[in-house]
Amino acid sequence: MLKIFKHLKKSFVMIIVIILLLIVQAMADLTLPEYTSKIVNVGIQSNGIENVAPEVIRESQMDKLLFVTEDDEEILKFYELISKDNLSEKEYEDYKEDYAEIENQNLYVLSDDISDEELENLNQIMEKPLIIVSYLENEEFTDQMISQLATSESDNTLIESVFSTINIENIKNIEVFDILEMLPEETSKEILSQVNKAIDENIGTMTEQVALNVTKTEYENCGINMEKYQINYLIKTGLQMLGVALVSVVAAVSIMLLSSKVAARLGQVLREKIFTKVIGFSIKEFREFSTASLITRSTNDIQQIQNLVTVLFRVVVYCPIIGIGAFIRIMTRSDASMTWIIGLALLCITAVILTLFIVAMPKFKKVQELIDKVNLVSREILNGLPVIRAFNKEETEIKRFDDANTRLMKTNLFVNRTMSIMMPALMFIMNGVSILIVWVGSHNVDQGIMQVGDMMSFIQYTMQVVMSFLMISIISIMLPRASVSANRINEVLETESSIKDKENTIEFDESKKGLVEFRNVSFRYPDADTEILEDINFTAEPGKTTAIIGSTGSGKSTVVNLIPRFYDVTGGEILIDGANIKDVKQSELRDKIGFVPQKGILFSGTIESNIKYADENMSDEAMKEAAEIAQATEFIEKKDKKYASEIAQGGNNVSGGQKQRLSIARAIASDPEIFVFDDSFSALDFKTDAKLREELKKKTKNKTVIIVAQRISTILNADQIIVLEEGKIVGKGTHEELMKNCDTYVQIATSQLSKEELE
Repeated sequence: MLKIFKHLKKSFVMIIVIILLLIVQAMADLTLPEYTSKIVNVGIQSNGIENVAPEVIRESQMDKLLFVTEDDEEILKFYELISKDNLSEKEYEDYKEDYAEIENQNLYVLSDDISDEELENLNQIMEKPLIIVSYLENEEFTDQMISQLATSESDNTLIESVFSTINIENIKNIEVFDILEMLPEETSKEILSQVNKAIDENIGTMTEQVALNVTKTEYENCGINMEKYQINYLIKTGLQMLGVALVSVVAAVSIMLLSSKVAARLGQVLREKIFTKVIGFSIKEFREFSTASLITRSTNDIQQIQNLVTVLFRVVVYCPIIGIGAFIRIMTRSDASMTWIIGLALLCITAVILTLFIVAMPKFKKVQELIDKVNLVSREILNGLPVIRAFNKEETEIKRFDDANTRLMKTNLFVNRTMSIMMPALMFIMNGVSILIVWVGSHNVDQGIMQVGDMMSFIQYTMQVVMSFLMISIISIMLPRASVSANRINEVLETESSIKDKENTIEFDESKKGLVEFRNVSFRYPDADTEILEDINFTAEPGKTTAIIGSTGSGKSTVVNLIPRFYDVTGGEILIDGANIKDVKQSELRDKIGFVPQKGILFSGTIESNIKYADENMSDEAMKEAAEIAQATEFIEKKDKKYASEIAQGGNNVSGGQKQRLSIARAIASDPEIFVFDDSFSALDFKTDAKLREELKKKTKNKTVIIVAQRISTILNADQIIVLEEGKIVGKGTHEELMKNCDTYVQIATSQLSKEELE
């Protein structure tokens, strides 16, 4: 699979942008639960008050605060005392609008220069003192404390003197802080210690929430409109949350767009490389892969890779960041005690995925093989449709296709049904986890261990962890099939053609132009046990026609297929223009050869594009001359559009004879040194055959012509006739010579022509 990714080099810049956008999206998504928590905990439960340390506090209240704490200097250094006497008229009006109490007494205002770290430290310092002051201001607590002091059996004369000066009737009008100031320092400290202990027993872990309520009361006493204060906080935080969400959405859309482009470009590169590779394959490689399989690998297999790449970057980059980030945020919060729920969820998901993976994995490779099979059967049926109809075998072929199609359907159904179990199972797990978090979290909220907003953010973070793991699981389902496809693609890309140019090639000898020599040539097909050709020796000279004839399977076509190096000889050597064809460039070799295959092959386009196939810039005169020599003008001129007439795929809209003549015209138009006709006149009638050979002889006066033929009449006048039998030359010479000394040739000749025609 990794070998496929090296083809992403052209998309390197886009991949970097995708990674950066994924990091941005992950950071944005990790921030959103924090805003949810703030809106619930701060905006709703605490009326928008973020910090325990009040941004404004009355001077009288600050004095009480300083009385109960030893951190006087740490608190005061962050506050500035303001009064209507030391403010300008404008400043006074501004402060009065926000803090109406400034009209009645001086206020302490929190400094704007305080850092986040200093503010956090100040919150911790003021948290307990604020609650203590609140307790001491409670009337019930005051009465209880005075009663205890009045009935105290202590020998402390100072306490007695204090109470002797207080009118019992007015004792309730005396503030507790005045009493504490009159008491001995040790007694005051003892009372404050008891208050601190009572707070710990009654409040427990909810100290911050209680302190925030005290701050809220102080804000109200300072004249702050708490309803407006709360709404302002909710609007501000909500807009921030929307901004973060918008960043996440823009990043997600951009990522999908760029990922699709990267995947599409990878598909383009792979198709181009496969096609380029296949173009260089010899017939040996085509037999190994089969045409149907190569088509599947170039289409369906590449599509599987594209689908994977589209979502791969999100899983590789986004999921680890979001999963690890969410887990870290959970662990660093006060609700980390619930992390066991995440472990349980991941354990359940892993069990489901592994089970499905083990069951479905073996079928993924089978699916691609069955697609090959369906393509193969479809191709065979469509190509052989005339034969199928002629033998009335439609039902048989329909059944054969149905068998292949049904096997593919059943395999796909098994895989899809197995995978369809996954989503409901995983959704059940996710919903179960949500219920479990709410159940456990509600108990924690009731006990004051956590707040509602914290529980909500915990659910969101847990879902992020689970979803990231889920996405990795989903990609693990796509990965096996894509991996199979990647291996199939790599098989093609890593297969070296058995016929390739040497690193150091040689040039042709121009003094031997057109000379074709077979020297002790032998050949066997790959994996064959016996030689197809043995000890083939002959020379085809320029200006002469060399014909090859023999019974079916004697190796005639194999001989001429060796000339353009469709196969490489396994023994001996073939020389063209004095050079071994293995030592020259294939492109230069084939430029010298005009090859007309046994089966005429045309390409979709026009008659003109097919004849000019070797050279698009060929003149119309050369094209028409080639068509005339090939006896193709006879039917071309009858068409309405002449040379602009359409040719269907494979030449299916022209007859076999017309297809052969256009194939011959294409070879003639390229004006090569050597003409090779592999039984290319078989579909022509005798009259057209004779006329074509007559015209061809004029065109090929100085050319080398090699003809493979079944008909004796086609080669009667050849300068040299090679007779093959079971891959060996059993006769060589002119027609007259072979009639005298080659029994095989005589048998072929007399089976086709009468004695009078042969003479």
